[in-house]
Amino acid sequence: MRITGLGHAGMFIETAGGSILCDPVIGPSFFGSWFPFPDNRGLDWERFGKADFLYISHRHRDHLDIALLQRYVPQDITVLLPDYPTDDLERDLRAAGYTNIVYTQAGVPLQYGELKLMVTPLRAPSDGPIGDSSLSVDDGTASILNQNDSHPLDLETLLSFSKPEAYFTQVSGAIWWPMVYDLPHEAKQNFAQLKRDAQNKRAMYYIEKVDAPHVFPMAGPPMFLREELFRYNGMGLENDAIFTDQRQFLEHMAEVRPEQNGYLFLPGTEVDITDGTLSVTQTLFDEDEIERIFGDKWNYLAEQRDTRQDEIAAEEASRAEVLPPDVMLAELKAWWEPLLRRGRIFREGVGGPVRYTIGELDMVVDFPKAKLREYAGEEVEFWYTIPADLVSTNIRDHEIDWSNSIFLSMQFATGRKGKFNEFIYTFMKCLSRDRIEYVENWYAEQADVSEDIRLDDWVVQRRCPHLRADLSKTGKIEDGVLTCSLHDWKWDLTSGKCLTTQGHPIRATEAEPATTAA
Repeated sequence: MRITGLGHAGMFIETAGGSILCDPVIGPSFFGSWFPFPDNRGLDWERFGKADFLYISHRHRDHLDIALLQRYVPQDITVLLPDYPTDDLERDLRAAGYTNIVYTQAGVPLQYGELKLMVTPLRAPSDGPIGDSSLSVDDGTASILNQNDSHPLDLETLLSFSKPEAYFTQVSGAIWWPMVYDLPHEAKQNFAQLKRDAQNKRAMYYIEKVDAPHVFPMAGPPMFLREELFRYNGMGLENDAIFTDQRQFLEHMAEVRPEQNGYLFLPGTEVDITDGTLSVTQTLFDEDEIERIFGDKWNYLAEQRDTRQDEIAAEEASRAEVLPPDVMLAELKAWWEPLLRRGRIFREGVGGPVRYTIGELDMVVDFPKAKLREYAGEEVEFWYTIPADLVSTNIRDHEIDWSNSIFLSMQFATGRKGKFNEFIYTFMKCLSRDRIEYVENWYAEQADVSEDIRLDDWVVQRRCPHLRADLSKTGKIEDGVLTCSLHDWKWDLTSGKCLTTQGHPIRATEAEPATTAA
């Protein structure tokens, strides 16, 4: 088996039973903000486009590059479609002309001659854009796991496919916190460090559990080549960003998990595995170029910025004409208010008005009343400032996931008085009736009826209130605070209160002292 890196989360898998093209992206994505790091335009995209199968892990635009697909990938290719609760990804692919679709079943292997594969989807509201997935591949000569951006809860079921010899996984998360927030700079630096530490901890949790002998970090970080975002590359010009690069993570991994082998997985990296023997060859970049990319990163990024402004200009030229404020408000009211009326859990979860300043439009989304209206000067807990051309474009395109467009672009600003509220962001990626109804039902089914477990001196519910992880495996208690290692959410066990976001209390009591027989 040979696995070739295509940049970001992309890979080309050649097996004894056929080839698989996974998540090919050139970009830029998210309103011209994200470019794959390092530059992957020098690859032979014509060759990779002639794969037997196409696998798109999820709908995020740094994984689904429609323009690249239409340019290089024939429309009769066999598409391996993850089993998601809504058909948004399928509709995207069909609209682009890809109709030869295999509807995979969650965690059910498929056999194509010597090739056995399995797509394992995740379906919680916070998994990508209502869905994320991983790909397991075994052709009799080797077995690999492309976990991608997904954070599976049931690793035992996933790993029952086969023991992977090579493991490909995200280590640098895609999020806008804390860079776009209205915070003192020192606070941003502190929060950025905490976020990087949490990402490293989560990646190491999976690396230890999967326990593959060979590990390849991928799926990030991006290059920010827009002038106003350039400072947020990597860990930031002032240590206020969250994007750990591949070499930085490998250095961390070597310290905490030296028994496993980690490798740079770059555009053009060829990983050959045959009967347990693995070799890695860099075909696009030589050693000097790799050293320049990572050792002289800011100069490399500056060269990329200075030579790729035409791509950013082309994206900006494709945006919609800015709508007048009254028209924009009317369009959003007609779109969002019916969804808010269906979203009882969202309305209760947010619990108040949220302010959006969009160009000349200053409006409030009144979640409890399911209304959009002009801002009237009232106190709000959450506020956003978003360029009007981005919103006008999303209205034109009826983009149902603003996380997968505006928020990941980082071309906005936000602030809050209290804690993070996941219901706001979940609503903003559920701007369709199908998604609202699915997520409403998902939240309604989360009432905890699981058994209790003992952790140290506490008895707590087994399932994490966030995404139902098994706390007997992911929970750790220090000074009366429980942390779930999958997403670093925290609870005060004395009160049961979630310290990370509003809502999501946990059931917990102090354990009875152990008794000994006389």
